[in-house]
Amino acid sequence: MTLMDISIVNVALPSISSGLQASTSDLQWILSGYALTFGLVLVPSGRLGDARGRRMMFVAGVALFTLSSLAAGLAPTALALVVARLVQGIGGGLLNPQINGLIQELFRGAERGKAFGLLGATIGVSTAIGPLLGGAIIRLLGTDTGWRWIFFVNLPIGIACILLTFRYVRVKPDEERHREDLDPVGVVLLGLAVLAVLLPLVQERQWPGAGKWWLLLVGAVLLAIFVWWERRHADHGGAPLIDLSLFGIASYTAGSLIGLLYFSGFTSIFFILTLYLQLGLGYTALMAGLAVTPFAIGSAVAAGFGGRVVTRYGRPMVALGLVVVIVGLALTDAVVTLRGNDPSWWIEPPLLIAGLGSGLVISPNVTLTVSEVPVAQAGTAGGVLQTGQRIGTAAGIALIGSVFFSRLAGGHGNFAAATGLALRVTVALVAVALAAALVDVVSSRRKE
Repeated sequence: MTLMDISIVNVALPSISSGLQASTSDLQWILSGYALTFGLVLVPSGRLGDARGRRMMFVAGVALFTLSSLAAGLAPTALALVVARLVQGIGGGLLNPQINGLIQELFRGAERGKAFGLLGATIGVSTAIGPLLGGAIIRLLGTDTGWRWIFFVNLPIGIACILLTFRYVRVKPDEERHREDLDPVGVVLLGLAVLAVLLPLVQERQWPGAGKWWLLLVGAVLLAIFVWWERRHADHGGAPLIDLSLFGIASYTAGSLIGLLYFSGFTSIFFILTLYLQLGLGYTALMAGLAVTPFAIGSAVAAGFGGRVVTRYGRPMVALGLVVVIVGLALTDAVVTLRGNDPSWWIEPPLLIAGLGSGLVISPNVTLTVSEVPVAQAGTAGGVLQTGQRIGTAAGIALIGSVFFSRLAGGHGNFAAATGLALRVTVALVAVALAAALVDVVSSRRKE
């Protein structure tokens, strides 16, 4: 539900624009505001869940997300919708780290791998199926009010989720009574650092000029200050927001890096293909969603399988999945290049291949990344991992979007050429993730 809301709104933007007389700036904040607040609260909410109780934080996040979905659907103005989306992002950021933490706490061994496999299937399907579901809702209910139901559909899901959580998710008797220092200084420093990094990325096309990139340097400085503070805080007996010893765990560091790099390429696939199919070829939102559905199917199937066998094959399986993704995207590029104005069904088999590879990457990588993390730090570790993925997503879309629109402008509106170049950049990013996975495989074998 929370990940789908990143992509589902894209297809509704024309309807929102006409329905609320929203400006270009409003539309950008409806999209990027959600991603921004989502990324900002991941680590603090993970830490809060570790300290105060993961089930409580999960339910609070789902409730906030559900209520803000209602507010978004009822929004009378563009400003009201922007505010609702900002709150939605906070709700999504509150609940997501608790999922990793609860899986770590409630499952062991091969069962944990299966649980992460189902989580990976959910991530793959929800990321890819957003445009399809959004297009179907608008086609069924019309452009005037259909966009409101994109948010209303979250209400029954959210309510059911809360009820099922209380029914099935067991917690330790003393979990809700646990209390410890929450490191407010660390929360502020890390929040400002993440904000400084994400803002120029999510506003890349709305803020002209090169001045915005100075914020990345500000973010790096704030991150250095945050690391200094965390060490000082720990030395004085406090409980830091992030225990930096996490990065002394080789599997965690390698997996976090692979996740950041892979998400920089993975999520931009749907951004580029949606532009190509809808703006370049005139597909409806529903048709464009159907065209990329094979990726979602492949990802779901492979993620379930990968989760069951990841403890047997380890990181080499992640590397294999990255190779399969590269092959699938390279074939997609070939179809776009050779049949640019009429890809027909030819684009679907390559996307199925890429989806199968993606299913062997996301959930197995998460399983391996947190496998050696102490359960007491599972929420925080999940928050850090997902923050890296959100930064990777924003950076990848900014980079690949810039390449796409630059080539489109220079190529006199040749969408096929722009899409092909963007896909090649995406392949390059996935190849860097593959290099990181291979380095981890080699170093692990040397230690054996």
